[in-house]
Amino acid sequence: MTAPQPRRTIALACRILANTGLAEDILGHVSLRTGPDTLLVRCRGPREQGLLLTLDEDVREVDLDGHGADLGDWSVPAELPIHAEILRARPDVDAVVHCHPPSVLAAALAGVALRPVFGAYNIPAARMALDGVPIYPRKILVRRPELGRELVGAMGTAPVCVLDGHGIATVGSGPHAVEQAVVRALNLDVLARVNVEQVALGDHAEDLTPEDIAELPDLGSAFNDVTVWRHHVARLRLAGLDLG
Repeated sequence: MTAPQPRRTIALACRILANTGLAEDILGHVSLRTGPDTLLVRCRGPREQGLLLTLDEDVREVDLDGHGADLGDWSVPAELPIHAEILRARPDVDAVVHCHPPSVLAAALAGVALRPVFGAYNIPAARMALDGVPIYPRKILVRRPELGRELVGAMGTAPVCVLDGHGIATVGSGPHAVEQAVVRALNLDVLARVNVEQVALGDHAEDLTPEDIAELPDLGSAFNDVTVWRHHVARLRLAGLDLG
């Protein structure tokens, strides 16, 4: 059995996604690798109230096929293959986020490219745009392993992927994998929102120049991920939505 702390982190991750508008009502989930063939994942319990009110007990440990003695009265997400197939295919990945930011949905449906139209405003989001954000083109529930493998094929080695007409998948690695995956989801939302809004205003923005790109430092995961995560946990606390 995994220690309680990772369950708390995943529960907080779900609350942050909901509190920032990236996950509406009961849809979306977060996972964390616990072994070669096991993961903790946000499940749906007998008193489901949505992601904003996720509890530690809603996070259960299962194998990559969705089975496990820890489930009890909880059910795994229908789209567990998003998590399982990414974790199977990518040993570098330790955490997966799947949620449905309206901004990314709107951008994909309208064919708005996620361009590097800003720089220092959000450096990690700008670098996402520079690297390119892959798109899984099918507007479906990824509820079978073969569909999960299709998603993995579209995502490649990228840290984020847009699911057209659906949502996003983001990943994280290392000791703060969940925090990293959540902050990547937040940054992808920023990238989509700015691009959608600037297109609505006339699409006059230019891409970053090579000279400006060279002036955008990598401030490191401790700043880009952990500090941003702490800010959002503090916002939950201020709103009375933390788990303390």
